[in-house]
Amino acid sequence: AASMLHLHVKRVQALARAGKLPGARVGRKWLFPREQLVAGLRRGTRGREDAEVEISARNQLRGRVTAIALGGVMAEIRVQIGTGELVSVITRASVERMGIKVGDEVVAVIKSTEVMIGKP
Repeated sequence: AASMLHLHVKRVQALARAGKLPGARVGRKWLFPREQLVAGLRRGTRGREDAEVEISARNQLRGRVTAIALGGVMAEIRVQIGTGELVSVITRASVERMGIKVGDEVVAVIKSTEVMIGKP
């Protein structure tokens, strides 16, 4: 499940414990029904301009990417939000997977411990 969702194993387990992913703990292992994970991915919002992503974080700011500095593993994304600018560091793999480019509209998701970037 972790590789399919491009998430760390511990994050997937935490989501399952919180009831946000279909999964069951059997002994010391977690089992995830592949069909339900695939169906959940297919219900995603990619390609639907009118769709909003529903997540627990309430601080979501739309903006436009003004610069991307790619490193070996990480990337620095600069986002213009109103008259201000926000800088987020995410993995290079995430930038490539989402196809983020300068000029793209993105959503900065701010949690108490991190700032994430998503592409609407």
